[in-house]
Amino acid sequence: MNKTYYQSFTSKADDWKVLLEYQTNSKENAIYLERFIKRMKSKKFIQKIIDDKSILNDILTKK
Repeated sequence: MNKTYYQSFTSKADDWKVLLEYQTNSKENAIYLERFIKRMKSKKFIQKIIDDKSILNDILTKK
C-alpha cells in the first residue's frame, strides 16, 4: 500500500543522464564509493570525478 501512496521524486523524474559509470570488483567497494561521494557533498569534487575516473581508484586504494 505504501508503494502506491508514496513515490519519491526520483521515480517520477525522466530527465536523468548517466554521467559516469564505474565498475568495481565487489558490491562492498561500490557501496563504499557511493557513500564516500555522497559524504563529500561537493559539486566540484563530483565534476572532478566525472572528468577523471582514476580518482575513484585512488579512493579505493586508500580505503
